[in-house]
Amino acid sequence: MKKLFLLFLALNFSLFAKEVTVSILPQKYFVEKIAKDKISVNVMVQPGFSPATYEPKTSQMRKLANSKVYFSIGVPFEKAWLEKFKNANKNLLVVDTTEGIEKLPMAKHSHEEEHDEHKHDEHNHNSDHKHEQDHEDEHEHEGLDPHVWLDPILVKIQAKNIYKTLVKIDEANSEFYQTNYENFIKELDSLYLQLKEILTPVKDRAFMVFHPSWGYFAKRFTLEQIAVEVQGKEPKPNQLVELINEAKEHNIKIVFVAPQFSQKSAKVIANSIKGDAVIMDPLVENWKEGLIKTSKQIVDSYK
Repeated sequence: MKKLFLLFLALNFSLFAKEVTVSILPQKYFVEKIAKDKISVNVMVQPGFSPATYEPKTSQMRKLANSKVYFSIGVPFEKAWLEKFKNANKNLLVVDTTEGIEKLPMAKHSHEEEHDEHKHDEHNHNSDHKHEQDHEDEHEHEGLDPHVWLDPILVKIQAKNIYKTLVKIDEANSEFYQTNYENFIKELDSLYLQLKEILTPVKDRAFMVFHPSWGYFAKRFTLEQIAVEVQGKEPKPNQLVELINEAKEHNIKIVFVAPQFSQKSAKVIANSIKGDAVIMDPLVENWKEGLIKTSKQIVDSYK
């Protein structure tokens, strides 16, 4: 009897909960912190795929017809698809959750600047790349950094934009959303202090990543991000030499790589510095635990 009741509740939720769609998994975490079970959240970019080049499936486009809102965040694939989403659902409300955030330029590093005149060279794609793991397009690398979800203080701005939108589409539950929003803001402040404490031993130090996803995180916690990528491409042999020397200069023993990208260059550098290439995922669904894990990984990389 209890199982039947729980099944009834689940069916009732799926039938009557309003639907929204987000671009990436961390946004799902943010929406659910505020909406709890009042809102059903669909995610466009599936685990293991890159938000640079993602192409939604036909089934996702069909499901989009049920969404009241699309919460965008400025990742590259949105540039090609937001208009298509609007055409697929004429009543879709598209909300930029980054409104009010002053974005940083994509990180440029010394080896990139020295070879800037070659920025239009043909991409050196490796055969072991998956189609959806291709590097971010040139627009992102020449423009603004979209990775604003990796700074808990900037997430407070995103949370406010989400909260205001939920109240707009579901005014009957406005007090419920307000309570959860205020609690989430407190959680974000607490998380910031926790991460700051974890990272204190490595303040002002550098960490090396394949793709420059961690610029906002690095700035918030007074760290230096050194990126392996050059204009979204694998580094050339002479650039690899520069990166290896820089890693040695900073006493770096770990090269971090997101699972959406090839580990080839990271492993070359890691082997040369007698270190390791380690996975560090900026797109995990459990966003809070992901940031805590990342912070500990950076600290542990200097032990």
